[in-house]
Amino acid sequence: MLNRSRIWLLFIIVLLLPCMETAAATNSTINITDTSLEDPSHSSVMSGTTSQEDAKRKKRSSSKDSLSLSQLMKRYPNTFKSRGPRVKQVALTFDDVPDPRFTPQVLDVLKQEGVKATFFVIGNRAEKHPKLVARMKREGHAIGNHSYNHAEFPKLTLPQFQNQIERTNQILQRITGIKPRLIRPPYGEINEEQLRWARKNNYKVVNWNVDSLDWKGLNKEEVKNNILSAVGPGAIVLQHAGGGVGSDLTGTIEALPEVIAELKKKGYSFVTLPEMLGVTEGL
Repeated sequence: MLNRSRIWLLFIIVLLLPCMETAAATNSTINITDTSLEDPSHSSVMSGTTSQEDAKRKKRSSSKDSLSLSQLMKRYPNTFKSRGPRVKQVALTFDDVPDPRFTPQVLDVLKQEGVKATFFVIGNRAEKHPKLVARMKREGHAIGNHSYNHAEFPKLTLPQFQNQIERTNQILQRITGIKPRLIRPPYGEINEEQLRWARKNNYKVVNWNVDSLDWKGLNKEEVKNNILSAVGPGAIVLQHAGGGVGSDLTGTIEALPEVIAELKKKGYSFVTLPEMLGVTEGL
């Protein structure tokens, strides 16, 4: 009986063995398949993370590539200026001209005081008031380019920027016989690509280091204090002899004789920007 039981047990084992091997093989296949599914899934997550990091890295890189004005001046010291040599000279500069409301009065004061200044001219205003531009030149003042319509240069493409400069210079050449070398960007803003073009074409870009803030409609004492408290050797002073609708530059006109008298008393001489920077006025 025992032998017969053992025989049956062996018989059952022999029958079940192939089924067990098949099950084991199936489980092994499932495990391999599961493992192979994990990798693409992991790869996809990593790919997304990498893309996000790349985007962040590019953004940081782009931010680093956009230089501040002070950094641009350090990188292009011979092209981009905000002051002159540290000698007792001052350059008075006037933006947004010509303007029949204010420019003639500023010219009258300068003539009376025997002082030469630099005027940064807007092209479309020069077209409307060429006689005022001719008067600036005739009375010995230097002329610079302040764009055609007071555009914000960093918002322009390079061809648009070039057009602003070249169109204005063509107008000024017709009026004065000179294509100005000096550029003052509206709001003082310019980017590196535009600076490289200016350098390549022998322009000088000139901002300022003393701001009268006269465009705010300040009174005489406020304008005077803003200038005299900040002036030093080689100072380039920003003022305006033109403005927009509703502008009031009375403070500038009234302060100008006293500013000149005070600086003369302190031993300063007045020069145009081409004289201060040692460049010719025209290209």
